[in-house]
Amino acid sequence: MGKCMSIFVCVLILALDINAAVFGWKADKAQNQVQHMKLWMFEYKKPCQVAYALGLASACLLVISHVLANFVGGCNVCTRVVGNEEASSTKSLSIACLGVTWISLGCGLWFLANGVLSIRKSRASCGFSHHHYLHKGGTMCILHAIFALAYYVAAAAIHHEDD
Repeated sequence: MGKCMSIFVCVLILALDINAAVFGWKADKAQNQVQHMKLWMFEYKKPCQVAYALGLASACLLVISHVLANFVGGCNVCTRVVGNEEASSTKSLSIACLGVTWISLGCGLWFLANGVLSIRKSRASCGFSHHHYLHKGGTMCILHAIFALAYYVAAAAIHHEDD
């Protein structure tokens, strides 16, 4: 039962992050297909509701994946090493992956939020050239998937070592 559950959680985390990445990339593609006018480094774009919805869905899936990986993986940072013992390499890997997972979540949400806010329907965007924030946010979702899986596997190994 434990192995089946671990495999299911890994596949679920991977599926959520990959879908978040694909939604981010599709949102960027949809926003780039709307009518726009460019003059040197300034451009004017009309808002695209499909891109807005896909970008918002991408951010939500990224957060759900992160919450799932952290809650199901457990909090290994909270467990202390007793005395002069050093932390095992698995625990060190788990802590490193947890840190990178939080960083990739922050960067991914920042890119996705900037992309979504730039295309909200209340106004058309006029200003500097488009920076492909939604595409970069989707790429950060893939990075998040890699390190969230590594964190979950390391956390499961720590729980297995403790038993």
